[in-house]
Formats: sequence, C-alpha cells, structure tokens
Amino acid sequence: MRFALDQTEYELDLSGENAAAMCEAVCRSVAVARKVSSSGGRRAAAPAKPAYEGVDPAAVRAWAAGRGITVSPHGRIRADVVEQYRAAGN
Repeated sequence: MRFALDQTEYELDLSGENAAAMCEAVCRSVAVARKVSSSGGRRAAAPAKPAYEGVDPAAVRAWAAGRGITVSPHGRIRADVVEQYRAAGN
C-alpha cells in the first residue's frame, strides 16, 4: 500500500487483514480528500511576458522621452507607459 503524508511518500507491505485495518483507519479522510495528479509537484508558472510585447522598446522610450515621461534607459518599461503609447495610436 502506498500513501503520502506531508509531501513524503511511503509504501507498506500489508497482509489483507492489515490492509483492511489501515483502510478502515483512514477511510473517512480519504472519502473527503482531493485526488492529486502524479505529476510530482506543482507546475512552474509561465514566465511573465513583458508589457511591451509586440512593440519596439526603443520606440516606446523615444515616444515617452518626447512627452516628458521618465523611463529607465534599460530594463523593463512600466506597463502604464506602454498603455499610454498604445493609446496614442502606436
């Protein structure tokens, strides 16, 4: 019989009588428990997509600079700046 407790898996070799006794001991909990897939753990979250996907970051920076909007010359561009850029028809 295989079971897991606190993210540790166990396996017991039980006779029919002992397996029935163990099943009886945990049956109430198993009846209301959720079954978990055997994938081995949580799935990794998809990497975040940059807010400026589909637009040229250099163009967004140039547009922002021309309007007095402060944008870092390197790294991620704030989503609100990209939204303004797109709203302006770019």
